[in-house]
Amino acid sequence: MIYSTATVPVNPEGETPLTRAEAWQGLERKARDARLFLPAGLCSRCDVVEESPTHFVREATIAGQDLREIITLERQSKVTFFQATGPREGAIVNQLFEDEEGQLQLRFYCYLGLRGKQPNGPEEQAEQAQFDGETGYKAALLSTLKRTRQLLAEGKL
Repeated sequence: MIYSTATVPVNPEGETPLTRAEAWQGLERKARDARLFLPAGLCSRCDVVEESPTHFVREATIAGQDLREIITLERQSKVTFFQATGPREGAIVNQLFEDEEGQLQLRFYCYLGLRGKQPNGPEEQAEQAQFDGETGYKAALLSTLKRTRQLLAEGKL
């Protein structure tokens, strides 16, 4: 199994501060359309195909792989992406919370396996290393906050 986590401050010194509501809007926008937040060309399709009061379903093509995710939103707090189809199975979570000093933080964590691959085999180990590396999910969190600030500055949030 792959378990990875990363946490970054939402409002590091020198950055335009985001309120919890603004950071949340960014997370929700990312859940509904990853193309706005991922590097150009990485996500070629991202469509919400079902919606209900408790969740929505999106189908996307990311890095050439088709996937279907069931996404739940805990308002102003947590977005959970359940991997229904695609190369991974499990859940990915983005969570807003205040630390001990009351500073807003954004945390990523996941618990995943790779469909059709040996548990803890070379493919899962490589994926684990990628998630935990410099270009992994910590970088994705920082990129999400940067894009949220851009959308806010453009009046699109």
